[in-house]
Amino acid sequence: MNDYHINIFYSKNDEGYIADIPDLKSCSAFGSTPNEALEEVLIAKKIWLESAIANAKPIPSPEFKPVIYQVA
Repeated sequence: MNDYHINIFYSKNDEGYIADIPDLKSCSAFGSTPNEALEEVLIAKKIWLESAIANAKPIPSPEFKPVIYQVA
C-alpha cells in the first residue's frame, strides 16, 4: 500500500522545521529538528484520518508526487 508523501523543510521565520502532507489539507506540524517535525506530523496524520472517519468525510488517496520523482 502506498502512503502519503511528507515534505519536511526548514522555516527561517519559525526557526524550526515544518512537515506537511500535501494530500491531507492543512495537515502539518512543527519541530525543532527534522525528526521531531516528522514525529509530530505522523501524530497529526493519525488524528486527521480519525477525524475524517468519525465525521464521514472522504479520505483522499495518496496522489502527490514531487517533481523529482515524476517521469518526464
